[in-house]
Amino acid sequence: MTDLNALHYTEEHEWISADPSTGSGTQVLTIGITDFAAEKLGDVVFVELPAVGTEITAGAVVGEIESTKSVGELYAPVAGTVVEINDAVVDDPSLVNAEPFAGGWLIKVTVADGAIDGLLDRDAYVALTEG
Repeated sequence: MTDLNALHYTEEHEWISADPSTGSGTQVLTIGITDFAAEKLGDVVFVELPAVGTEITAGAVVGEIESTKSVGELYAPVAGTVVEINDAVVDDPSLVNAEPFAGGWLIKVTVADGAIDGLLDRDAYVALTEG
């Protein structure tokens, strides 16, 4: 099970897991949507993700998640370069609902060290969703 307290969060209901820094000034982040977002969306039926190599800008739309209830946009929580997408989620979008913090991750991005500074911790995210 993923330690939810070790993750970072955004107000757009995304979670971010940071791999340890390599010491080269960059690190890899794994990004997905939270269980709260997955529940609100309903059954996810389609996921569109950016191509590997895509440069993303913090706050910009980088993908789309479609459910039986609505279509939602995936926002980049940080600026960086997409280094991997979760093909399993593209092939089976229901993974977003079934395993939002594990097999349902969406993209991996390389970023400069410190790129996640200022994102929400678990307590702040829970307070946001309860407000």
